[in-house]
Formats: sequence, structure tokens, C-alpha cells
Amino acid sequence: MVAVLCFAAVNAVHARANTLLVVGDSLSAAHGIERDAGWVNLLRQRLGSQHRVINASISGDTTSSGAARLPELLERHAPDIVLLELGGNDGLRGLSPQQMKLNLRDMIEKSQTADARVLLLGIEIPPNYGASYTDAFRGVFRQLSEEYDIPLVPFILDGIALQDAMMQDDGIHPTAEAQPIILDNVWPKLKALLSDDADKP
Repeated sequence: MVAVLCFAAVNAVHARANTLLVVGDSLSAAHGIERDAGWVNLLRQRLGSQHRVINASISGDTTSSGAARLPELLERHAPDIVLLELGGNDGLRGLSPQQMKLNLRDMIEKSQTADARVLLLGIEIPPNYGASYTDAFRGVFRQLSEEYDIPLVPFILDGIALQDAMMQDDGIHPTAEAQPIILDNVWPKLKALLSDDADKP
């Protein structure tokens, strides 16, 4: 009986050490395409059965709504790594970059308090919002990465956003063909986090 309990405890720790939680918006929720074709599912396939990938992304989510639902997600899934992919809807709605920063800061701190490592996935907004706003928006991700010493993917749609063939008709959401590129944009920083976890005693 004791041996069974010990085995269960080891498995629980192992499961936690291999759980990734993606908290994002439509870019991670596979909006407009088959969910299985989305980059998060491609990540699940790349990592294989030794890792559990939880996709808690919701189309239309802002940093405010993401911050509100994060505590329950952390408690339920106990992730080792949290990938934060939020902010695009804040920008498209012209919401305050300062409030966005506060919301993301809250999410970073709650994740770290829950003993999870954080990977920040940045996004850019169109230049028609004005240089002042776009610079402030872009700066939020860089500043938080530096403040909390966490890895940052500066632009998750790098190599995609200006390619018409890679974007859906709305000009906002990437096509299924673009999803492997998104994963390739995320992968180097995520792989480094996974390697660090593998080195832990």
C-alpha cells in the first residue's frame, strides 16, 4: 500500500513538472481554422505524451479578462510553465497600455507565486493606431520581460502578419498554413525553459 502511494506521489510530481498552460486569445484558440491545426495543438504533438499542454485560450480575451480567470486555471492545472499570449485585443480596442501592463504584471506574479515559470508572447498592432500608442504598446512586453527577467517572444506573428497568403480574410488571424511558423517563433524560448526544467533535481 505504501509503495502504491509513493508511486502515485512521484507520478503527481512528474505530471506537474510537464504541464504547460497556454492563456491566450484567438491567436492561440485557432480562430477560423480547425482547432487541431492550431499552433498549440502542434506544440502538443511536438512535445509528445510526456508533456501535458492545456489550451485555456479564448477568442476575444483581453488582459483584464485573462487576469480574472487565471487564478482558477492555476489552481486547477498546477502548471510548471505558463505561456501568456494576451494583449492583441487590448490594442485593437485602443485600451490603455498602462492598464494592459498592470494586468499582465498581475498574471506574471500570480503564475510565479504558483511556482510556474512564465513565457511572454508579444504581439504588434497596426501602425494606423499612431506611433505614440504603438510604441507604448510594444514597450509593455519588453519592460515586463526585463522587470521580471522572463523570456519574451517579441512578435508571435513574425514572418506572418505582412504575408497576405498567411492571413485570413479579416487580416487579423493567421491561416492554418501559418500555424507551424507561429510554433517555430515560440519554440526556441520555450525549449530553453523546458531544458532548464529538465536540469532541476
